[in-house]
Amino acid sequence: MAGGAIVNTAGGKDYPGKLTLFVFFTCVVAATGGLIFGYDIGISGGVTSMDPFLQKFFPEVFHKKKEAKTNQYCKYDNQLLQTFTSSLYLAALVASFFAATVTRAFGRKWSMFGGGLTFLIGAALNGAAENVAMLIVGRILLGIGVGFANQSVPVYLSEMAPARLRGMLNIGFQLMITIGILAAELINYGTNKIKSGYGWRVSLALAAVPAGIITLGSLFLPDTPNSLLERGHADEARTMLRRIRGTEDIGEEYADLVAASEEARTVTHPWRNILKRRYRAQLTMAIAIPFFQQLTGINVIMFYAPVLFETLGFKGDASLMSSVITGLVNVFATVVSIFTVDRLGRRALFLQGGAQMIVCQVIVGSLIAGRFGTSGVGDMPKGYAAAVVLFICVYVAGFAWSWGPLGWLVPSEIFPLEIRPAGQSINVSVNMFFTFCIAQAFLTMLCHFKFGLFYFFAGWVVIMTVFIALFLPETKNVPIEEMVLVWKSHWFWKKFIADEDVHVGGNHLQMASNNGAARKGTDA
Repeated sequence: MAGGAIVNTAGGKDYPGKLTLFVFFTCVVAATGGLIFGYDIGISGGVTSMDPFLQKFFPEVFHKKKEAKTNQYCKYDNQLLQTFTSSLYLAALVASFFAATVTRAFGRKWSMFGGGLTFLIGAALNGAAENVAMLIVGRILLGIGVGFANQSVPVYLSEMAPARLRGMLNIGFQLMITIGILAAELINYGTNKIKSGYGWRVSLALAAVPAGIITLGSLFLPDTPNSLLERGHADEARTMLRRIRGTEDIGEEYADLVAASEEARTVTHPWRNILKRRYRAQLTMAIAIPFFQQLTGINVIMFYAPVLFETLGFKGDASLMSSVITGLVNVFATVVSIFTVDRLGRRALFLQGGAQMIVCQVIVGSLIAGRFGTSGVGDMPKGYAAAVVLFICVYVAGFAWSWGPLGWLVPSEIFPLEIRPAGQSINVSVNMFFTFCIAQAFLTMLCHFKFGLFYFFAGWVVIMTVFIALFLPETKNVPIEEMVLVWKSHWFWKKFIADEDVHVGGNHLQMASNNGAARKGTDA
């Protein structure tokens, strides 16, 4: 590579290559790993609102639900019921750490395969459950599957995609999550009509379908060039890079991958390395972004959508249909993100989506306050209920084109290869931990915070929107192995990165402080 070439840190280099059919189809297959996560998010809330399921496993909740003048805010407040939902996310948290080792040692595809297979077993156990213990064990197996898939899929997509289309292809994962949620909500709507009362079994067992898709699909996936290099298969990596870029002109990108791989081999303890000062920006984002993503309040809507709508005065079928409507909005808004993220950039979507969610949460909280006050006793006329559903849908749209997909995209694209599996594991585990906390606490929080719960989440969205405005640089169009240049030119994070810590394409980069560009030096 020629010395003295200029690299623009705002846009990065645009390596030669195009979106090949091969890359497109492999990314679609890999993204189906999101189906298992989405299906579970959508299915659990619907099942926990079904009377036959509650009668069999949670009779106390069933009787409270049937009381005529029960407090609407508190009728589902039950720790065991919340444990049924939340146990999956605790298991996913633990599994993501083991997944990091598998992903680094054996490649991304085998991590996806292991996740799909474990999820398949969990689905069978849940569909056949006869007691709460079987339900919880099944949920734990589902959680292991989710932990492996969520750890490996976003990284795989970011490594396979051309830099200029990385956002679009990576958001395929979030699109599959939303499709999984919608499919689950439609299935719940149908199975709730089964008169003999076993509809909940069908809903839980059908999780085997998305699990089967990713389990079989992963067997046909190629390894990424990054992973092949990381495991010492240089010739295969070069061949794969030519194939996925659709061109012979891969010299510059391949040199950057080799440099990243050589640096990665010097790191024997990625978990210890990630704590070094030069990775402070990436580590902060890997913790803050998934933490904030859960405190948007979205899982209040997605986990417990039928339960929430029933709490707000909707009847059984109406509550399930309302959740289907929010599921449709979720899918279509995610498609909007796919077509805008590489044009508008990550920051613009984060900031616009945050503002939209804040407004909607304040309005929804106020509408609920107007009907139920603090007592939780009251009813909701049709027009009023329609307004609640409308603003919840606008809120879901704001999340679905901002924090939903970007919460997975940004952490998966910012880590250098030597700490990438560890970084993604931290991202997944923080996400799963706070998902667990929200799932375990939401129904109790609704009982105590009442309508104020929506104001609580709105306050957090204000904080996270300010955080993004101040501390997240734009990462669109930047090659994944050159992301360090973005942090080095940021007003805050540059103080943590010494000039000698910046290596791209095997060359030392001397950062030009006056224009934020990086000038490549001569080979050592």
